Amino acid sequence: MIADFLPKAKALDKADELSSYRKAFSFPKKEGKRCIYLCGNSLGLQPSSTQNYVDKELNRWRERGVEGHFTGDMPWVEYHHNSKKQLASLLGALPEEVSAMNNLTSNLHLAMISFYQPKEKRTKILIEKGAFPSDYYAAYSQIELHGMDPATELIELSPKDGSNYLPITEVEDEIERLGDELALVLFPGIQYYTGQYFDLRRITKAAHKIGALAGFDLAHAIGNMPMRLHDAKADFAVWCSYKYLNSGPGSVGGLFIHQTHAQNQKMRRLSGWWGHDALARFKMGNEINPIPTVDGWQLSNSNILSQAAHLAALEVFQKAGLERLRDKSVQMTGMLEEIILGSKSLKENVEIITPSNPDERGCQLSLYLVNHGKGVFDYLTERKVIIDWREPNVMRVAPVPLYNSFEEVVLFAAILEQAIDYVKPN
Repeated sequence: MIADFLPKAKALDKADELSSYRKAFSFPKKEGKRCIYLCGNSLGLQPSSTQNYVDKELNRWRERGVEGHFTGDMPWVEYHHNSKKQLASLLGALPEEVSAMNNLTSNLHLAMISFYQPKEKRTKILIEKGAFPSDYYAAYSQIELHGMDPATELIELSPKDGSNYLPITEVEDEIERLGDELALVLFPGIQYYTGQYFDLRRITKAAHKIGALAGFDLAHAIGNMPMRLHDAKADFAVWCSYKYLNSGPGSVGGLFIHQTHAQNQKMRRLSGWWGHDALARFKMGNEINPIPTVDGWQLSNSNILSQAAHLAALEVFQKAGLERLRDKSVQMTGMLEEIILGSKSLKENVEIITPSNPDERGCQLSLYLVNHGKGVFDYLTERKVIIDWREPNVMRVAPVPLYNSFEEVVLFAAILEQAIDYVKPN
């Protein structure tokens, strides 16, 4: 019985050292009642401190006008520096390797201009089958940009057994098989649909072994799983900040360039004013001298209001600690899996397509409805449960350790069981 898990969940919530952070977020309400929000993999909740951070910059703008760029405790011309330490900690990177800038797809194109340079036989890009459109569109158009055919140059890797699970060994084998025809591996840290985590170190090692480069889309991984980008020697990575980083809809993205590349000022790139010698920037000399860090890929000045919201959210992460959050996440996701597998009704009608191994998943469990359609999702929505629906018949459920409770996990599972029993199968 799912109800049997409730005492355990309440006890875990009472003992949870991170439970106080739940109060630091604003939850959606319907009909005056707080929703069960398990959709942080699509859009994280707003930290209560966000308004203060944004208001501070609005006040600076109102009171100082253009002088806000150069005066005060956090001048706008260097505002992006304020998030480097926190981002580096989340990504296992050096501060000079990370920057909050642009959005994910813009950063991906900027990185691919530098890191996808097809030559002779080495022309192909390897992605996973069913990649998030951001990655697919970018890879497709970059291949076309070089006058080549994506039908032959874009390799989409599917699991050999036809399942949703793509073993890391199959990724390594495909990289080895492509050999000197492979220019770039572009993989997610966590696959958005299945929730599978990919070993970035092993993928990078396999790519480098055959002379290719490795880049990663960390949209669903940053703030979710601890990473070691610098030690893994990943060439580049991009991310957004509005999912697990809780920085607001469409908020600022981010870019990682490994130190070995960032220091190379001769790398091919699309140049922008803000990416060049900061000390000479306002001399208007039009001398191209890229900053020898990731900042050398910047195009223009920051969107300060977006950066302020981002900084507010990162401060919460800094206080909570990613390792502690990860430990709680493993417990919460494990509890949800245990409940589903222990319920006869759920086990017969819901297939968990996310890997069972905790080391191969983050917060998210993707639930495939074997016998039902979107009516189950609608049933949950009507009962104030907010989750994500993806065709065909998959609900993505993400208990986020910063603001979700163990009790919410149990309540969600109980409502899901009710939905399965109430909604007619297809």
